[in-house]
Amino acid sequence: MNQKYIFGIAAALMVAVFATATLVHDSEKGARRDEVAEQNRAILVREHSPTLGEAEARVHIVEFLDPACETCRDFYPYVKQLMAAAPGRIRVSVRYAPFHDGSEQVVKLLAAAKLQGKFWETLEALFAAQPNWASHHNPQPDMVWNFINGVGLDIERLKADMASPAIDAIVRQDLADARTLNVTKTPEFFVNGRPMPSFGYEQLKQLVVDELNTQY
Repeated sequence: MNQKYIFGIAAALMVAVFATATLVHDSEKGARRDEVAEQNRAILVREHSPTLGEAEARVHIVEFLDPACETCRDFYPYVKQLMAAAPGRIRVSVRYAPFHDGSEQVVKLLAAAKLQGKFWETLEALFAAQPNWASHHNPQPDMVWNFINGVGLDIERLKADMASPAIDAIVRQDLADARTLNVTKTPEFFVNGRPMPSFGYEQLKQLVVDELNTQY
């Protein structure tokens, strides 16, 4: 048997071993994520979490979100499409995960806007203007004031609430829960407590469809 042939077999075996090890690792990692999520279901949503949809909806999407995250902006219309495709059966709750530098002030703005009943309108305004104030993962939170004038917020009250200990506590709580749930990036989704096996819109859609079929 010539040396090139032996080398080829050895290389093929190494590739096969590596591929198998990767699959086992990913499977074990997924199992750990499921276990962590199951053990911490009680902290997936807090009383302060903004929620959209019917309270009786049996499918609950929880999203850890950063308003400066471009992928969060991209996913926002997809999530709304999932809700529209199953009227009254899906609700969405948002958790704050300001992982980008400078985005914590914008999260505090969102939390303060919720106190005025304007969370979703403010989030949409921020997402629409995101290329202007958070382009290329470089948030400039002082610019956001230029893009929320049409929302109908009491700006003075908003600024006072943003500086309050209550708003700071909300952000700290969401970050603590993110750490407990091993959330390290945004957006991160849980559907009825189940994390996505891997990231992607189709994976999120499949989780939602599975839960719709189970619950209804």
